[in-house]
Amino acid sequence: MAYTLNSAIDELNWRILGCLQENARESFASIGRKVGLTPPAVAERIKKLEDLGIIKGYKTFLSHTLTGHQLKAIITLKAFMGKLKPFLEIVKGYDEVINCYRVTGNENIVMEVVLKDQFHLERFIDKLIQFGETRTHIILSEVVSNASIVK
Repeated sequence: MAYTLNSAIDELNWRILGCLQENARESFASIGRKVGLTPPAVAERIKKLEDLGIIKGYKTFLSHTLTGHQLKAIITLKAFMGKLKPFLEIVKGYDEVINCYRVTGNENIVMEVVLKDQFHLERFIDKLIQFGETRTHIILSEVVSNASIVK
């Protein structure tokens, strides 16, 4: 089957993607039973989706609290004039940052961070304030997390 970006995600591929988004370790045989394909056919489709960049990779999700990070927060940054580009380089080295987005609007940056405690949060904010104004939102609970992308 020849794939193009427009035709790569047919109904069967959407069903395979749904299985992988729920459990990336699910076997080709198990997925095949669910979607009505042989394991080699599932493997071939997954390989093509990887080659096209539709499947970007596989990741293990950890419990931040069980790894000793008692706080999870969203921190926004409104960069000072001339400080955005240096920040974009340095943020890649911050262990606390698990996601970082450059966004439109009042703030330039939105970060999702995990921290050991409020003292760790204070030290982290102290590192950030040289780049701009920060606003911190402590996450109380996750309502939707890593939701699947559907057709």
